[in-house]
Amino acid sequence: MGVEVRQEIQIVPATITLVKHNRFKYACRHCQQEETTTPIVTATMPNPAFPNSVASPSAVAHIMTQKFVESQPLYRQEQHWQREGIDISRQTMANWMIRGAEMLADIYDAMRIALLKLDIVHADETTLQVLKEPGRAAQTDSYMWLYRSGREGPPMALFEYQPGRAGQYPKRFLEGFKGYLQVDGYEAYGQVANAILVGCWAHARRKFMDALKAMPKSPKKAGAAVVAELGLQYCNTLFSIEGDLHDVTHRERFEGRQARSKPVLDQFKAWLDDQANRTLPKSAVGQAITYCRNQWDKLTVFLTDGRLELDNNRSERSIKSFVVGRKNWLFANTPKGAKASAIIYSIVETAKENGLRPHAYLTFLFEQLPNIDRQDPKAIEALMPWAEHVQAGLKSRAN
Repeated sequence: MGVEVRQEIQIVPATITLVKHNRFKYACRHCQQEETTTPIVTATMPNPAFPNSVASPSAVAHIMTQKFVESQPLYRQEQHWQREGIDISRQTMANWMIRGAEMLADIYDAMRIALLKLDIVHADETTLQVLKEPGRAAQTDSYMWLYRSGREGPPMALFEYQPGRAGQYPKRFLEGFKGYLQVDGYEAYGQVANAILVGCWAHARRKFMDALKAMPKSPKKAGAAVVAELGLQYCNTLFSIEGDLHDVTHRERFEGRQARSKPVLDQFKAWLDDQANRTLPKSAVGQAITYCRNQWDKLTVFLTDGRLELDNNRSERSIKSFVVGRKNWLFANTPKGAKASAIIYSIVETAKENGLRPHAYLTFLFEQLPNIDRQDPKAIEALMPWAEHVQAGLKSRAN
């Protein structure tokens, strides 16, 4: 007659286990009795990630994942551990995060080297409050910078903490980079040597959308509303064309843009120049027009290479994880903690970009890093999230 199947999702709560590692020691009793040299042999054991601590690779990976992926502050995790009958203070966990980040720095540095070899990089930045920063008030804004790969190359997202928003910071981080740098129009990126800046049409479109939202509904403003709507239509047309070209080859995308996007851009530029003499520059729609005209050389660079993107949304998606986390934990206590956060966010976001579960990848790294020659670039390269055996091993473990 057949079988009726009903499926349910069953949750098995996490189990916390205390693991004891016993190392047996052996000695020669005959040598001891004869009062000769007594050799003592101790069983071998892998080096621990966190010596003289109850922290295991999986435990630290769990705390990191909860904070930097699930956005759970350490004080909430402290309360959760207490409910499980284990007393681990948030200060202890914070120390584990910093120690773990110091170990992960080798992977982070290797990722940066790989990023600088690419010829297309996306960048963005957002604020961060650091309470105990020497010479600065607790309310002063610091910044978390993001640099990530584009359509090609190993997928990666690297965060860097800096106390300010000046152009010296991306210039220093991207030293040695040559290629396209896709950004949102912030002038500080202009200090990056050998970089061709690529503009963001999402920002251009957003300015026309904001102008429409801010416009009061009155007959006197009807003309300005029409102008804002026309500007928005030009931007939407470009995004519609880009949607049609999403799944084609780079060459086909380049040719499609030349045939379809370039005529729209030519019309849009003529319209912008005409409207600039008709619109108040300080009005919302006037600011949108001014932004497009000032950024025009950068906004049209995407026509030159089919690998480039119309917007910088790739960066904004990557930095969103940090922004969501910041809403929960609000601030970093010290610059050292902020730098540790940058490294950990880089590892977990890059793991996600490569289809790995962050907890599994972090556990793997904490198991492997203490037992390899960390001065050997090949040994580090073998641990990168895009390495074939890492991909195969961790994905099969998840299944």
